[in-house]
Amino acid sequence: MSKAKILVVEDDPGLRSQMKWSLSDYDVDVAADRVSALSAFERLAPPVVLLDLGLPPDADGASEGLATLQTILMQAPMTKVIITTGNEERANALEAVALGAYDFHNKPIDPNLMRLVIDRALRLHDMEAENHRLAACQANNPLDGVIAASPVMLQVCRQVERVAGANVAVLITGESGTGKEVIARAIQRASPRVGKPFVAINCAAIPANLLESELFGHEKGAFTGAVRQTIGKVEQAHTGTLFLDEIGDMPVDLQAKLLRFLQNRTIERIGGRREIEVDVRIVSATNRNLEEAMVTGGFREDLYYRLNEVTIALPPLRDRPGDAVLLAKFFLVKHAEGLGRPPKGFSPDAIAAIAAYGWPGNIRELENRMRRAMLMAEGKSITAADIALPGSGAGAELPPLKDIREKAETEAVLRALALANNNVSAAAAMLGVSRPTLYGLMRQANINRKEAP
Repeated sequence: MSKAKILVVEDDPGLRSQMKWSLSDYDVDVAADRVSALSAFERLAPPVVLLDLGLPPDADGASEGLATLQTILMQAPMTKVIITTGNEERANALEAVALGAYDFHNKPIDPNLMRLVIDRALRLHDMEAENHRLAACQANNPLDGVIAASPVMLQVCRQVERVAGANVAVLITGESGTGKEVIARAIQRASPRVGKPFVAINCAAIPANLLESELFGHEKGAFTGAVRQTIGKVEQAHTGTLFLDEIGDMPVDLQAKLLRFLQNRTIERIGGRREIEVDVRIVSATNRNLEEAMVTGGFREDLYYRLNEVTIALPPLRDRPGDAVLLAKFFLVKHAEGLGRPPKGFSPDAIAAIAAYGWPGNIRELENRMRRAMLMAEGKSITAADIALPGSGAGAELPPLKDIREKAETEAVLRALALANNNVSAAAAMLGVSRPTLYGLMRQANINRKEAP
């Protein structure tokens, strides 16, 4: 078996040689300063780094070592960085641990003890890497591809799990680019029809005069150019799921034929004379308001109720707090692999810009931006300038968490006082706090009870 790679970053040449010799059980590379350490780390990608904080030109301080630590963890968060430090530098070592270092070890180095620490770090790194690989595979996860952490999207995931097992028609609504087909595929994978065909057709992308043939198929000679029998999408989806994307753009005359199929569960190919039974589950999606379309005559009311046994509404990305950053990291890894480039991390200003931007194009826009940033970035991490969001300049700044919390508390207090008709006891009960606590919040926000709405 090949030896595990270890990078030792130490400015003292004698100690550097001693550590390399005493750790001969590993494949050890050494570096003497931040520049050479980061160059070696990028080249070797070692799972464990032994890092001295006192590096030149700040050999008596810790600024160079801490900067090295932060860069390493930004590039490869799973790397286990072990700080080597003297007793007098314990405060710096603790700061390094707070920044994400795995552990610290006092100088002079005890080789036997250090090997135990390194072996433990290697085992943990291997376990985390395996967990990451299994999570990425998601082979048995019916919600594979649904990347979400926001409460609204977790609620959507729960809806998918509930409706998937029932053979009901599902209508998915939401703005363009919100991931409606991803949800449709998740419903298929979580249903008894998993492993059966999933056939998708975009009703807005096919000319109206061809859409009927695409859906129901045609016989040879049915019309000019029909040189052979063609099976339609509905028939192809037999025993599985038919996904009708942008159903709101289907021509009204074809809506009547789709309705007839949904009622009888039989089709006739164009030019055919034989009814064909088809067993499919219908999942449809639209970014249009179908109820308004029904009023104007653009969509059949009876078809709407056939398709809309259950509705799943996908919120836009701007209403999914935290999901944009989560998705951005996913797309960065995805496109790094696809483009054959080393994965990069995000700089703090990039994270702030992604979180603050409204993403009018939703997930589709986000993925395109991440792919572009991966191609254009010249540094070791993606910056706000690389993402180049419209109107963000060098990157949008998030307000301090303290300001966000105070604003939310003030709004809650004002609302409770309004509902309680300025009765402090009743307002405190609504908020689940004591009267003295509520008085304190009112003083902090300069709320006068008589002035409260």
